[in-house]
Amino acid sequence: MWFIILTLKEKLHFSCCHCSERSSATSLALSLSSNMTSKKIIAVFGATGAQGGSVARAILESKKFAVRALTRDVTKPKAQALRDLGIEVIKGDLDDEASVEAALKGTYGAFLVTNFWEHFSKEKEVCQGKLVADAAKRLGVKHVVFSGLENVKRLSGGKLEVPHFDAKGEVEEYFWSIGVPMTSVRVAAYFENFLTTWKPVKASDGDYYTLAIPMGDVPMDGISVADVGAVVCSIFNSPEEFVGKAVGLSAEALTIQQYADVLSKVLGKDIRDAKMTPEAYEKLGIPVGKEIANMCRFYQTRPDRDVKLTHRLNPKVKSFSQFISENKGAFKGV
Repeated sequence: MWFIILTLKEKLHFSCCHCSERSSATSLALSLSSNMTSKKIIAVFGATGAQGGSVARAILESKKFAVRALTRDVTKPKAQALRDLGIEVIKGDLDDEASVEAALKGTYGAFLVTNFWEHFSKEKEVCQGKLVADAAKRLGVKHVVFSGLENVKRLSGGKLEVPHFDAKGEVEEYFWSIGVPMTSVRVAAYFENFLTTWKPVKASDGDYYTLAIPMGDVPMDGISVADVGAVVCSIFNSPEEFVGKAVGLSAEALTIQQYADVLSKVLGKDIRDAKMTPEAYEKLGIPVGKEIANMCRFYQTRPDRDVKLTHRLNPKVKSFSQFISENKGAFKGV
């Protein structure tokens, strides 16, 4: 940050070389302050997380807006890393109304992502989202981009419940119902899940590995979370096109066997679709097994994810093959 400021000072000094000595310091201070505050500010909630961090960096790189990064702990290394990039970092707690109000004050826009997996409470996630919506309404924020998802329970007539989707769906509906200019980005399954939760597992009956994702033969949309930031930045640049809309994001849609084929090719291993049903997945006894099974049941209905639009908004979006090639180190144990 010091280098950027120093360079700007040099430019300002050069342009003011004919000013009197007495006023040069004042002119410099005013010019520097004006330059740093002239850009519209976008507040980014969860800026030290995967999605928020991607958004904060993309907006910074675009140079069109100033970024106000919000995080509960401003002392953590990830917060310092954002500061080192020249980003303003302040405390922002989604459970604290005063904190949210302060974070949004004076901003043009905001990016909101909530994290169900932190507390596993649909009710808490809905409360957090509504708190931001109410504050954005009071303060007249011009454009909110919310990391939303469908309200599966409502869409399925109560047959399916996917709490981490349903909560975001309720928040989407609330933003629009109170008249906040909001765009919802519905992000496809993260490619990053294949590095952790969905990593290939050694088969018990042979020298091969399986992917246990209960999708049948229906393609599943996916995207790297690192590519979400540039998409969101493009949306902030085109409010007239996107305010009031839900945008489904996807780099590509592959069947589980196609995901397995990519992994096999890149890793040099025999990886196959386990051909697991949602019912069998529920019986694995893993945490939130039923929720993931229901999510896959919903994915089998092919909710709207727009691959073409995603590539238009971020021309550098990675394919699954590119993503796995760049992350081969995560599969050392395979």
